[in-house]
Amino acid sequence: MKTNPALTLTLALLGGAAALTAVAQTAPTVPIARSAAITAEPKWELGGFAFAVSQQAYPGADQQAGGAIALPFFVYRGEILRADRGNLGLRAFKSAEFEFDLGAGASLGSNSRDIEARLGMPDLGTLIEFGPRLKWKFGAADAAPGSRGWQLELPLRGVFDLSDGFASRGVAFEPELQYSRRSQSGWTTSASVGAVFGSRRLTEHFYAVAPAYATVARPAYEARAGLVAWRLGLNVVRPLSADWRLFVFGRIDSVAGAANANSPLVKRNTGASAGIGLSWTWMRSSERAAD
Repeated sequence: MKTNPALTLTLALLGGAAALTAVAQTAPTVPIARSAAITAEPKWELGGFAFAVSQQAYPGADQQAGGAIALPFFVYRGEILRADRGNLGLRAFKSAEFEFDLGAGASLGSNSRDIEARLGMPDLGTLIEFGPRLKWKFGAADAAPGSRGWQLELPLRGVFDLSDGFASRGVAFEPELQYSRRSQSGWTTSASVGAVFGSRRLTEHFYAVAPAYATVARPAYEARAGLVAWRLGLNVVRPLSADWRLFVFGRIDSVAGAANANSPLVKRNTGASAGIGLSWTWMRSSERAAD
């Protein structure tokens, strides 16, 4: 999951992958259809970024969580090994329209003592994700100003809890349709609409209430597999110079019609998250990446 069902900002807290995954979420690039075998992008880049975010604690929560962080990032654009914006893993197949890769990501959790609805319950841990993803690009687009394009992503990933010895938290499927456009003035805007579906083990992590944690206001509840939330996102990136880039991001989640909308932990149908950040490229290779 680029973002887990708790709608925490997607962020891998593992070395250089941490910054990379966050950049992948906050600074998407326009889908590019190239006729040449060589891109205009360096094969590798090294730098750092910082951002601040205010987010809904999880879909259905009526409280926000916030924070700020600064981390290094490393980008590598190999033909098979990809550590790029929107990619983190092994690319198994690529054509003009389709791409299949094995990727990883992660997302921060929430401390239950900061969420009134979950007081006394286990914390929502930091989740690590890994699995296959199919991407379908359609609509002509290139890197030139004024270009635009569509992309459908179909990731299916196993979810593991870093805070609990990598215990399995089930499986997530997150189809997402994206539209990207690069303006004449250099702004890159990406809008997306999608959904999050989770296995029973994953939905239990967020919405189940075991009898031991039940109260008069929070009765016991058994979570069901299925739709977790609908998502609507917007990312805007503005290059400030050759090395500096500003990004703003936001997302709305809705649990209307979700499989666990009746959980006592669901307090609100719709919630929002937003943030702002700045990235800086320190070094880049003179060698250009092969597509």
